[in-house]
Amino acid sequence: MIEVFCRNTDRRFLVPCGVDLKEVLRYAQVENQDEILGALVNNKVQSMNYKVYTPREIEFFDYKTSFGRRMYAISLMFLLYKASKDLYPQYEISIQHSMNDGYYVEFENADIEVASLLDDLRNKMRELVSADLRFERELIPTQQAVELFKKVGMNEKAELLSGSKRIYANVDVLDGTVNSFFTELVPSTSYLQNFDLYAYNKGFILQLPTKNKRESNKLFSVFQEHKQWLKILNTPFVADLNRVVAFKKENELIQVSEALHEKKYAQIADEINKREDRVMMVLLAGPSSSGKTTSCRRISTQLSVLGYDPIQISLDDYFVNREFTPRDEKGDYDFECFEALDTQFFVRQMQELIAGKEINLPRFNFITGQRETTTQNLRMKENSILIIEGIHALNPKLTEEIDDKYKYKVFVSALTQVALDKHNLISTSDNRLIRRIVRDNNYRGYSAEDTIMRWDSVRSGEEKHIFPYQENADIIFNSSLLYEIGLLKPIAEPLLMEVGQNSPAYAEAKRLQTFLANFKSIHSNFIPPTSIMREFLGGSSFKY
Repeated sequence: MIEVFCRNTDRRFLVPCGVDLKEVLRYAQVENQDEILGALVNNKVQSMNYKVYTPREIEFFDYKTSFGRRMYAISLMFLLYKASKDLYPQYEISIQHSMNDGYYVEFENADIEVASLLDDLRNKMRELVSADLRFERELIPTQQAVELFKKVGMNEKAELLSGSKRIYANVDVLDGTVNSFFTELVPSTSYLQNFDLYAYNKGFILQLPTKNKRESNKLFSVFQEHKQWLKILNTPFVADLNRVVAFKKENELIQVSEALHEKKYAQIADEINKREDRVMMVLLAGPSSSGKTTSCRRISTQLSVLGYDPIQISLDDYFVNREFTPRDEKGDYDFECFEALDTQFFVRQMQELIAGKEINLPRFNFITGQRETTTQNLRMKENSILIIEGIHALNPKLTEEIDDKYKYKVFVSALTQVALDKHNLISTSDNRLIRRIVRDNNYRGYSAEDTIMRWDSVRSGEEKHIFPYQENADIIFNSSLLYEIGLLKPIAEPLLMEVGQNSPAYAEAKRLQTFLANFKSIHSNFIPPTSIMREFLGGSSFKY
């Protein structure tokens, strides 16, 4: 018998040696309204098919956790792939990016009416769910896996594996159909009861079992624009990026990537300048580590070229004093809620500026938790334009008392478009988390563990206060850079390795290490001082 400690019930008990986690769950007697999908075993994510041979500490999780949602989504992608191969072996599906609380998918190089296929595809998926087919994972020699993937036409997956230093590689199998995914899967297809498919643009949405379905038409257009850039640069997959690095052509990739950013910033400034009514206020918002501050500076620079006098204002300086900051359900200060801002004071100052009056620009002292007066007095000139940056900048309530004709709204986010392969996306959230780990260590002295432990709270705040308003933007700017994960890798990896196995952040740290292992490192010698990446690496020519 093996001793197991279950964190869910805070108790120890004995189980027979070699039983899987489904059997351990029965012994644990965990009371849970939602279906258990997997578990943290010694703080590492494992499938419910994982077998216990030695003493373990276990915490079961469901769909409400980030681990559960990821496991469900990836398993659903494999189910979709299996169904499409069974029905339409002549077509290849490409899972392209997140969209509307699901994923946007296209049939590659197929001149077909996608909507006509969805009923059969959905029914096939439900048939596979009813069959309760087991997801199998096999560990085989890497070269054998490479040959297997070449045989079934997964060339980008084969190239990525062949460039790795792994001796063995995982191959996932569902009823004879092979693929490979970079996370654990649910035990069997019967766990995937909730999903939907619906036509969208030239493809369709694979809908996850979420309650809040957000339409994101502007976001979709940005993804499509970057898809075209990837075609131009011939770098749709990580294997393509690694080939660029192997041939020592990363400097060219960096130059083109930075030029595309500069071109987009110039287009934003031109759009503002072309407005029939004079824009007096540029409102710029975005989630954590999206590069809002650098974007604010670079848009200001482009507006200066057009003859404007940009005045940059941070909403962070309009926080209420600490004693008035709302608290969340845990009793902690909720700095990300809308009520954490003194909106009345902010609006009054903005109205005074627009009316030609002089104001004293405040400065919030984050150490004392108090707003302070400064010696900086502001008055708008004839050519002045306000650049206002903050997470709530696009919330209509913030500036509802100011006429819309004066405003131009920008949403900034790192919308990663390059993929590991046709069925393994790179999460935009992961991209931003890696940015934040590097930045927090450089500027705030936080460990990777500190940053990871705060991340769920940050993401929750974004879902409540930022993403619901992204479609309010006049333009969405994609701040991701094709080369950036290779650039951040050599800095982030050592920080992630410092996270101990006894830490609740260990599972996420190990997952990110596994993810980063797919990239060849890029060094920062060629990164210009105006790049968004300097906001995280240091060495920027802008003052933050």
